Amino acid sequence: MTILRRWFAAILLSLLSCTAAHAAQKEEKVVYHVNDASNATAALRNIRNHLDASPQATIVLVAHGPGIDFLLDGAIDKQGYPYDVAVRELVKRGVSFRVCNNTLQGRNIDRQRVLPEAVIVPSGVAELSRLQAQEGYVYIKP
Repeated sequence: MTILRRWFAAILLSLLSCTAAHAAQKEEKVVYHVNDASNATAALRNIRNHLDASPQATIVLVAHGPGIDFLLDGAIDKQGYPYDVAVRELVKRGVSFRVCNNTLQGRNIDRQRVLPEAVIVPSGVAELSRLQAQEGYVYIKP
């Protein structure tokens, strides 16, 4: 009976080790949702902190509605610092920024005003849904 218990314990331990190793290798994918530019500074700070703690994370920020304003050329924060500097720094760290085309059209904003680091997607909310449902991204709303 002792041999059988040892054998069972060894198999159980092996299975748990495999599961833990698989979980450790699973890619961390996160989508940050910004629909109000007043949250942009907090979102960018959250993303920096996230990458500091988890450098291999794949992070996408999707902006729509008034949330796109910080991704427009010349946008500055409350202290007068340009957002484009922070956006470029995060792009270098692998972050992807996506801007809603429906918002651009609805607000009559020229596509040329969007920072070149950002990708324009047909719909911000559809992009949020697609990333979560089809690509397994975790949702964060700063």
